[in-house]
Amino acid sequence: MADIVIPAELLPTDGRFGCGPSKIRGAQLESLVTRGATILGTSHRQKPVKDLVGSVRQGLADLFQIPDGYEVVLGNGGSTAFWDAAAFGLVERRAENLSFGEFGSKFAKAVRTPWLEAPHVVEAPGGSLAALEPIEGVDVYAYPHNETSTGVMAPVVRAAGDDGALTVVDATSAAGGAAFDVSATDVYYFAPQKNFASDGGLWLALFSPAALERVERIAASDRYVPEFLSLKNAVDNSRLDQTLNTPALATLLMLDDQVRWINQSGGLAWADTRTKTSSSTIYDWAEASDYATPFVTVPEHRSQVVATIDLDDSIDAKAVAATLRANGIVDTEPYRKLGRNQLRVATFTAIDPDDVAKLVRAIDHVVDALRG
Repeated sequence: MADIVIPAELLPTDGRFGCGPSKIRGAQLESLVTRGATILGTSHRQKPVKDLVGSVRQGLADLFQIPDGYEVVLGNGGSTAFWDAAAFGLVERRAENLSFGEFGSKFAKAVRTPWLEAPHVVEAPGGSLAALEPIEGVDVYAYPHNETSTGVMAPVVRAAGDDGALTVVDATSAAGGAAFDVSATDVYYFAPQKNFASDGGLWLALFSPAALERVERIAASDRYVPEFLSLKNAVDNSRLDQTLNTPALATLLMLDDQVRWINQSGGLAWADTRTKTSSSTIYDWAEASDYATPFVTVPEHRSQVVATIDLDDSIDAKAVAATLRANGIVDTEPYRKLGRNQLRVATFTAIDPDDVAKLVRAIDHVVDALRG
């Protein structure tokens, strides 16, 4: 296995295809060194950092073309912290959670609390998509836009539930790489280490007026909410272009550069086309292959930013991924809990479609060599 050498002409220019943290563009790192020289190591309560946070918020507002009344909110911690914050400050009585992968199932667990009714959980096996079920008394409908673990992508649609019910969408691995209608959501939240090619430790979200009102109402109630997980604190601080606690400035700098790059390149429509081009390359290759097949069988449910490909049992996917890694092509291993003979490839916005085209040729080369 270690002796298999992939010819140089088949090697991607950049061999990073991980599903998070993702490939970071060289220009982002250059900006981190140059622009960051005057920001890193300074107070997060002073104008330079507030201007940076303001730039991120405005850039995301422009990228997603948020409707009037919507706000870009950010807070400390990643999506995991947001799940807990939502359990404290967004769900009033009961949530419905779609669980068709790791992210959806974890949010469903987070809302199983003593102060909330048990959530209504709609499950679907790995590789398939669960559907919303209107339930009386549910005030938050929550589902992932994209399941990073399985490579299933859901359409972003508003839940047809009770009046006042909120539609809350986990967009960690979709945001910035897939087009959608923001008005179909009340909270569209994500961390910046996928399509936004930054680091973790931060959550960002697009809040509708209804969601903002919900946050204020719960905060004014007698419910106990830890300060760190207070969505009202996050909203109030975001309006001041800051976070409750000191944020990771390097993360914000790389995020801001990536948002500017996407906006200058053509915005979300451009990013959407770019990721679709890359993922289509993988799916077309797999469907034409004699040893590879897309894990997600329904084409409309296949993710455009995370491609999961099953390999025939005669081909050891671990050996393929290890050989790719030995040749500088990294992080193509599957999600560990799926336990499948599979490759998982990110096609995030920062990943060059030409590199994806070279990747599938490199995989063919490795498999041919392993077959002898």
